[in-house]
Order: sequence, then C-alpha cells, then structure tokens
Amino acid sequence: MNSFSIMVDTGADLPQEYIDEHNIAMIPIPFNLDGVPHNGGRWQEISDQEFYSALGNGSVSGTALINPESFVQVFTEYAQRGEALLVITLSSGLSGTYQNSVIALAEVKEEYPDCDIHTVDSTNAAGGAGLIAVLAVKKRAEGLSLDETTKWLDEKKHSCLSLFTVDDLMYLHRGGRLSKLSAVAGSIIGIKPLLNVAPDGTLKLKDKVRGRKAALKALAGQLKRSLDPDTSLDTIVISHSNCLEDTMALAKMIKTVVDVERVIPVMMGPVIGTHVGPGCVALFFESDMTRTEYEAKFYGK
Repeated sequence: MNSFSIMVDTGADLPQEYIDEHNIAMIPIPFNLDGVPHNGGRWQEISDQEFYSALGNGSVSGTALINPESFVQVFTEYAQRGEALLVITLSSGLSGTYQNSVIALAEVKEEYPDCDIHTVDSTNAAGGAGLIAVLAVKKRAEGLSLDETTKWLDEKKHSCLSLFTVDDLMYLHRGGRLSKLSAVAGSIIGIKPLLNVAPDGTLKLKDKVRGRKAALKALAGQLKRSLDPDTSLDTIVISHSNCLEDTMALAKMIKTVVDVERVIPVMMGPVIGTHVGPGCVALFFESDMTRTEYEAKFYGK
C-alpha cells in the first residue's frame, strides 16, 4: 500500500492526542506576545490559559509567515529520505503561508526533481484546516496514494463549511482579516456576530443575533440547514478560544439536530487566537453543498 506523511502548520487546530496517534507533523507559524517572539512550536513557553488571559488583560499578539527558507529546510529533509509528504496549510485567503510553501517546493524540486511532496491550500483555518487533515488521515487509511488524496482533498475542501461567532470583532479588524466597517457593525453591545469562511478562503460577517446562547443555537441551525434531511456526519470539529463550556453546549445542541459519530473539541492555538481573541467558538464540518452553493442559497451570492 502506498503511504505518505501528513504535515499541517500551527494554524490548524487538532488535539495533541490526535496528532500523536496519527503521527502528524507540524511546522510552526511564528507569533509574538507583547513583542516577545515564539517560533519553535505550538504553545511555546506559554500555556493556553496564560495566552488568552494575557489578551484579556490588554496584551497584544501578532503573527508572521512561515518563510520559504523554513519550508525548504523541511522539504529537503523529506526529499533526502525519499519520503512522500502531504502538506496542508492555512487558507491562502488569510495568510501567505501556502504561497511560501509553493515557492519552497519549486526550489526543492530543482535539486530533487523526483521528490514526492504535495501542498494543499485548505482554504480554511483553525479546526477547518484540522478537518482537512482528519480527512487526509482517513483517505490514507483507505489506501489512497498521495496523488489520489491530494486530488480528492482539492475537491472536498470546498464543501467543508466553517461557521463561527466571536465576542469582539476588533481582533479580526486589528489583524487585517475584517474591514473596520464590518467590525464596528458587529460590535454593538449584546449583539453577537455570526461569520463564515467564504469560498475564496476569506472571512465574512453574515448575521447578527442577540446574546451568546442565540449565537450558539444559530450555529447549530446553520449546520442543519446545509445538510440533507437524512445526512449523518462522521466528524465535526469545534474550535474555541478558551471557552470550553460554550463549546460543549454547542456540541450538545448539534447532537439534537444531526446524527454525528464524533465531535472533536479543540482549543485554538495562538496563531488563530491572535486574530479572533478570547471567546470564539467555531464549527467545522462536511456539508452536502459547497461553500459557493451555501452562499448562493442563503445569502444570495
């Protein structure tokens, strides 16, 4: 059976136990907190609670790109070992990480033209990119080759929906992921914004509801309306930025409206947490329609 390794960047949120169980490699996206750089792993020297507590107390975090040189170093190691590799990156609509991986791969192929390394733009983030990795693990287990899995993911990713709510849209505006107009419009006291990842991999403000419980209920409702009545789901990923109680409440709501085998709750790392701030709950799942079809049906676009 053909086999290959799977790598994600730290913009993909997956539980550490899942990463360990399936031997998924990770390449870190650098971030900084109050000017202190963190470049060597997921959480570095700071815990999840410490990171979000710092944000809540006024600390400022920022992210940078994985430069092509870092990708070249990693890809070269795989090429020298003759090991096939599938790389799944943060959405190109949110970051230049994917573009840098493509640049690096082209450079490595000049020296190792037969290297078997493929890159996939998840067109997603957080648990959405993590879900793409879960699907890759599943296809690898089914015996698909690297090439077959890559082609399958490039199709399937367009029907992996991402829906989320945040407490404060100004984090997204500050990080350049949302316009100031949208951020101000969604920041009225007591009003909770509902957003999604658009077909091009960027973030869009779609709706607003009153209150946190209503926002969670709306997420569960949006999931249900994107599925055929008899659809059951294998895996749903729920990412959160230090609000596990709300995450488990959403998981409970989902199980009352959809037949789902596994819900994976996962804490967002600082790469995504930097841009959403504390209090984000994000839902990622395989829909019966593409994101383009979802936009057209429910938002007329």
